[in-house]
Parts: sequence; structure tokens; C-alpha cells
Amino acid sequence: MKEYKLTESEEKVAGLIWQNEPIGSGDLVKLCEKEMNWKKSTTYTVLKKLCEKGIFQNENAVVSSLITEDGYYAKQSIRFVEETFGGSLPKFLTTFIGAKKLSKHQAEELKKLIDEHEEG
Repeated sequence: MKEYKLTESEEKVAGLIWQNEPIGSGDLVKLCEKEMNWKKSTTYTVLKKLCEKGIFQNENAVVSSLITEDGYYAKQSIRFVEETFGGSLPKFLTTFIGAKKLSKHQAEELKKLIDEHEEG
């Protein structure tokens, strides 16, 4: 699994791209200027890094994603569980749930997810 570690500023730009793609690179510059008060050079520097990481592409001045937003956050979640809980989903869930009780509906949803993803 390829790892995508983004800085805070890279995540902000990625979010703007995912919300507006495909987006012209000039329009992205204007959006970053409006949203974050960035200069053109800052936007292009961050965009270049995002493209080098294989998350986006800038073809003919049109920026689009190579990985979806959901796909990115799914990989981050998996990496977090691997690094923090030794890859143990049960350990993660035990810690996440902690002293809270699950509602009947939440428990049923989790059981359904487990059944759907269980190896045959």
C-alpha cells in the first residue's frame, strides 16, 4: 500500500481540489488566494508536491485526482491502525469505544459490516 502523508497545507489544497475537480490550475490559484490568502507561487509549489506524491495530476493546466478523497482517508485510517495498534482492529475498536456503550443500532451496523467483510 502506497503511503500518502500530507502536510496540513497539502490537505487543505487537496480538499479544495476534491471539492472542485476537475479544476483549472489558474482557478485553483484564485481559490487558494481567496480561501487561504496564498500567492500563486505557494499554490503551485503545494500542487507540485501533491502531484509528485501521486494523488493528483496537472494535465494541460487541468487538475484532477488520481485517488479519491475517500480512498485517501481510508489509507490514512489503515495506516493509523497499523502504526498505533499493531494492525489490530479489535484493539482499535476497544480503545475507540472505551467506556461508552454502543446503541443497539450501532452494534447491528458493526455486526453487518463484519459479516460483509469476513473472509469466506
